Amino acid sequence: MGFKMKGKAWRLLLGLAVSMAGIFCVACENPIVEAGTGQDDEEEMTELSQEDRLILWYTDEALTPYLNSAALNYQEEKGIKVMPVLVSGVEYLEEINKASIHSESGPDLYITSNDNLEKAYLSGLAADIHDEERICRKDDYPQTALDAVTYMKRKIAYPFYYETSFLLYNKTYMEDVLKARQDAMENERGGEDLEIVIPATIDDILNFADEYDAPETVEAVFKWDVSDIFYNYFFIGNYISVGGDAGDDPLNMNLYNESAIQCLKVYQQLNQFFSIDTNTVTYEGILEEFLDGKTVFTIATTDAVGRLDEAKEAGEFLFEYGVAVIPDININYKSRGLSVTNAVVINGYSEKQEKANDFAKYIAYDKVEDLYKRGGKIPARYGVTFDNPEISKIMEEYEKSVSIPKMLETSNFWVQLEIVFTEVWKGEDVDTALFTMNEQITGQMDENQVENVKRGTGPLRNGGVTQFFP
Repeated sequence: MGFKMKGKAWRLLLGLAVSMAGIFCVACENPIVEAGTGQDDEEEMTELSQEDRLILWYTDEALTPYLNSAALNYQEEKGIKVMPVLVSGVEYLEEINKASIHSESGPDLYITSNDNLEKAYLSGLAADIHDEERICRKDDYPQTALDAVTYMKRKIAYPFYYETSFLLYNKTYMEDVLKARQDAMENERGGEDLEIVIPATIDDILNFADEYDAPETVEAVFKWDVSDIFYNYFFIGNYISVGGDAGDDPLNMNLYNESAIQCLKVYQQLNQFFSIDTNTVTYEGILEEFLDGKTVFTIATTDAVGRLDEAKEAGEFLFEYGVAVIPDININYKSRGLSVTNAVVINGYSEKQEKANDFAKYIAYDKVEDLYKRGGKIPARYGVTFDNPEISKIMEEYEKSVSIPKMLETSNFWVQLEIVFTEVWKGEDVDTALFTMNEQITGQMDENQVENVKRGTGPLRNGGVTQFFP
């Protein structure tokens, strides 16, 4: 990050940086593709009264089948027409702001990642949600999801779906290891039932590598994208804080401490066991090698499951795979990965708040069972069942993950942190690299902005709206 943009995860994290650019420049024209239901949406929007329709904006085309289906069902059930509109993700909030102020085509609700929520709220583009106590409860969502949609102790969006990293392993290879152990034990003393043992720590993976009699197809026991912070963050995620649990507290910053230093030293030492070139490695390449049976363990994101299932159905993936939580660093230090929660936001400028809230609940809670089948996204809500049991295991990693922060002041934190990981991987002094980053990040914090936020200024609290957009 910072010098080369690689991988899906970096594109996810890039969204905030792109959004920040719009604070200081005039928003460009944003082409809109209306994702309707096969009818002339523009004509229908003219015929329908303002009160008879809602407009929903989103940027991920994969959601189109799910949103169109939900919109049709909702209209049949409630008599309210919902217009899902697919738009470009470039300067997304800027375009929402412009459409809300200068035309009647602005969205009543929209979908965005949780890192955009502070900017959206302070700009008046995110309103407090309704039915918070009935919907956003710990019984229905992991705390990670609730923290992701919380800003200054207010719930300002509905958790929808998430992205996080997890341990992906070749189950076929692990079953072969298990069978070999069972055969050996049977020869010695009659044998006993065993189960596949997933490494609990990085040290366990190293021990496994030392003992593993790998087939010829295996080129690496453990390989991951060391160039992308999304797949590296788990090394120090449990020992640093960027804005606290909700990622919204500029006074809660802890980037430089002994535990983080020790975890980064472990990371640096791994270079001698797993020689991975940060200049050439990519997530796409890592996943392709896993598909070819060249690796036993890797760190993957939620998109990997669908890709593996499709490859298996097409006869291009000849193995079974498994999903597990990311191993701890060692017995002394725990791992904790990063997650992005996409949420449904109610536009603060919409005059149909109640109806917008109802449809937001409908797609993010009531009908979310269909989300993976129709959109390939994993819902943030508990209780969703999947045909593939491995998908359900990803929730355990999401539960322990830390949400990407919302604070505008730390927009370049990911660039700086990825530089630290790259330098450390190549042998730079850990203490110096982490200390330098800490000085840069804390030094850029605007004390006046901090005090304004702490005093409770901003939209829907004192009636003021921060002027982020031209």
